[in-house]
Amino acid sequence: QVQLVESGGGLVQPGGSLRLSCVAFGFTFGMYAWSWYRQAPGKERELVAGITGVGSSTNYADSVKDRFTISRDNAKNTLYLQMNSLKPEDTAVYYCSARRYYDNTNYWGQGTQVSVSS
Repeated sequence: QVQLVESGGGLVQPGGSLRLSCVAFGFTFGMYAWSWYRQAPGKERELVAGITGVGSSTNYADSVKDRFTISRDNAKNTLYLQMNSLKPEDTAVYYCSARRYYDNTNYWGQGTQVSVSS
């Protein structure tokens, strides 16, 4: 049984920071590509950042480059998203995702709400 469990969301003022965590139960990190997605009300889910399961190749949406950092700790089976200089437009539900390399099967967490407001 595999499961992704996100945490770390909350309400923060513009310019603030949050760190999201995603504990991956039952996964072997190297067999998956790891990503954070987000979905704002009335909008489609979009890719925020991704990282390979082996090595440290990353990619980011243009809207979060230089503000967000994706990382993983294989020993803790945990994926992270460090979010700095948060803006109101970053408000969304953030989802952790794992895509299995050999068949492209996707797994999703339940999501964690991030709200940026003064």
